[in-house]
Amino acid sequence: MTAIFITATGTDVGKTFVTASLIRHFRHMGRVVEAIKPVVSGFDPAQAAASDPGVLLNALGLAVTAETVKQVSPWRFRAPLSPDLAAGREGKRIDVDQVIAFCRNAVEQRRDILLIEGVGGIMVPLDEQRTILDVMMALRLPLILVTGSYLGTISHTLTAIDSLFQRDMNLLAVIVSETPGSTVPLEDVVATIARFAEPVIALPRLHPRSGAPGATSGLDSIFGPPGGGR
Repeated sequence: MTAIFITATGTDVGKTFVTASLIRHFRHMGRVVEAIKPVVSGFDPAQAAASDPGVLLNALGLAVTAETVKQVSPWRFRAPLSPDLAAGREGKRIDVDQVIAFCRNAVEQRRDILLIEGVGGIMVPLDEQRTILDVMMALRLPLILVTGSYLGTISHTLTAIDSLFQRDMNLLAVIVSETPGSTVPLEDVVATIARFAEPVIALPRLHPRSGAPGATSGLDSIFGPPGGGR
């Protein structure tokens, strides 16, 4: 289990936050971690450090430069829209086969652990006919499904899980990333989803001890505790 695809029930539920937490978790374990997010929309070059690829690079301990951003996210679009629409705004089209080939090459060239972060929800369109789910199906990597703790997330999450199971995808875990300001307690969301799938891991926005973003002990049950080595 050295290559994992991180997907989500929708946009802005904490997918990049979770991926960055996993990067830090594995690095604390002494593992060599690489991460890519092939497609990103809503990317502003002037705010690269705060962008999704910038957050991943920071977690990896790498400088955020034009070159490193390009290495992590080759397909970048300015408009905060679905990738197909964002690309169209720039007179471009995403070649999904090239996205798949880029991911496969990263898998083949990985030194230890590779995390691939998807874009948007599990069926966000990349072109006229294919979605990010088509990329996941081509790669057939173990998946982590990220969802939020907002009101309505339970139905969204169970629908996403059913879609993945219908396609015989390998769902490694569901991670519930706490939604800031949600009226629904994080532990209630986790307990309800856990009646239908397992394991389900809670990831608070603030680490209970340091007050800083980070993985919780729930990740230890799957990946081992920090400092556990190889």
